[in-house]
Amino acid sequence: MIVYISGGVRSGKSRYAQEKARQLSDAPVYVATARIWDVEFGQRVDRHRAERGPEWITFEQEANLATLPLTNRVAVIDCVTLWLTNLFMAHDSDVARTLTAFKAEIDALAKLPGTFLIISNEIGMGLHADTELGRAFTDLQGWANQYVAAVADEAIFMVSGLPLFLKTM
Repeated sequence: MIVYISGGVRSGKSRYAQEKARQLSDAPVYVATARIWDVEFGQRVDRHRAERGPEWITFEQEANLATLPLTNRVAVIDCVTLWLTNLFMAHDSDVARTLTAFKAEIDALAKLPGTFLIISNEIGMGLHADTELGRAFTDLQGWANQYVAAVADEAIFMVSGLPLFLKTM
């Protein structure tokens, strides 16, 4: 089962996903897709780690998430935006190739038994990127989000810490 959770920055996506995972499992998995690019981002990652308790099993992997031992687990995958960034860089900023690779990864996860809470940012709802590369990534993110939402069993949009249920089982 895939539960897709999207929203803006600091909308409560991660908190909501982690609470839901803890309701479903005594030993949930947290899959961190981030590459630590700078000191400030490293501090954000450290805060996220500190927020999770010892019951969490954590994997840090930038791509090929279906290769992790996730079968029959409850896993929070945080997040599509950083996962896409890794794929976008690996595919020389080629939107079409990146989207194809991302869809293949989502399809591989969808085939695994388990519950996967996939978090993503809605970056296209704010200011328009001022560079061609930024606009290309915003388009990519939008298409990737649409794909995950279409494949997902449930889709939730977070606003001000509150879940809006877009698609339910």
